[in-house]
Amino acid sequence: MTLTIFLSILALHFVAAMSPGPSFVVSVRTAASEGFRPASGLAVAFGLGAVIWAMAAMFGLALVFEVVPRAYLAFKVAGGLFLAWIGYKTIRHARDPLPDATLMATPRSLGNAMRLGLFTQLANPKPAIFFGAVFAGLIPQGTSVSVLAALLFFVFFNETMWYLFVAVVFSRKRARDTYARAKLWTDRLLGGMIAAFGLKIATT
Repeated sequence: MTLTIFLSILALHFVAAMSPGPSFVVSVRTAASEGFRPASGLAVAFGLGAVIWAMAAMFGLALVFEVVPRAYLAFKVAGGLFLAWIGYKTIRHARDPLPDATLMATPRSLGNAMRLGLFTQLANPKPAIFFGAVFAGLIPQGTSVSVLAALLFFVFFNETMWYLFVAVVFSRKRARDTYARAKLWTDRLLGGMIAAFGLKIATT
């Protein structure tokens, strides 16, 4: 594998990681409503989830989905419904007051945040298709294990660093205060977006 191909794969992934989707919406809401620590747990989990999907693509999961369409259908319906459930819960609790930041210790434990992040990332089968297409098209046959391992490391780095950036930006006091003033409609909007993402995944 040439350096150009290696960097091209990472560039494509970084653009894909930055594109708005369920993970981004969950990250923004968590950072603004619960602070940086839970959002940082999400970021690490999103990175781990991306690595899992990338590894699955390396081992041919995307090909399995193509050969056995029903497996892909079942997987994306289950994942889409999970995301829709997260959206429903967000809308349901939209009227709940935002805890005072000075009194808020850890609204969501780091472990709980990581579980939510991992489930959210794995509930969306689109990354498996993305990695499958990119890897199949750009990774040459016979690429060494060390190069593949380096690729997986930078996939994790890309995804985690992007969502840590999101966590830093949206956990700032100004962002938090803005969110608090518009929490009812913001949660309804974000919850609706998550549910819409989920339903789109489940039905397309």
